[in-house]
Amino acid sequence: MHDMTAGNLRSACGGESMAHMRYVAWGDRAEEEGYPNVARLFRAISFAERVHATNHFTELKDQAGAFSVTSGGIFGLGATSENLAGAIAGERFEIEEMYPVYLNAAKFQGEKGAEISFGYALSAEKIHAEMYGNARKAVEGGKDLVIGPVQICTNCGHTAEGDAPDFCPVCGVPKDRFRRFA
Repeated sequence: MHDMTAGNLRSACGGESMAHMRYVAWGDRAEEEGYPNVARLFRAISFAERVHATNHFTELKDQAGAFSVTSGGIFGLGATSENLAGAIAGERFEIEEMYPVYLNAAKFQGEKGAEISFGYALSAEKIHAEMYGNARKAVEGGKDLVIGPVQICTNCGHTAEGDAPDFCPVCGVPKDRFRRFA
């Protein structure tokens, strides 16, 4: 694997790992503040970020050893509205800056597996940003988010509200590969 793509995979794995844990903590805060549906959304998307981190990690299967990993991360444990603003900022960074560059580098370097992994994540992050935006509007209006079950594809992290699709629209796996957060 080319060094640039391997470095991008490590960075993305680190960032997704931090997002996974950050969303768990922010979900706990939302629960404490009386927003159980926002908490559920944070937990569901946390799982999607774990799927992304696992995909990136797996793609690095031939890269053994210790590496220093530089990745961006939003820090702070504020009120739920502030945490949602942080989540939106993190997702927007991934959508607008990080994943497009990583994806282009992987394509240029002919790293098909990394290209797929980055593409899966980019597709899901767009949905996450929108869902977090809706949650923030609700919380800023003093209400919990009104949302049905959240479905996460265990293969690619695709995120959907309501019933799981018969087949994932991103990676094509059947609906039994979705994890439901209700």
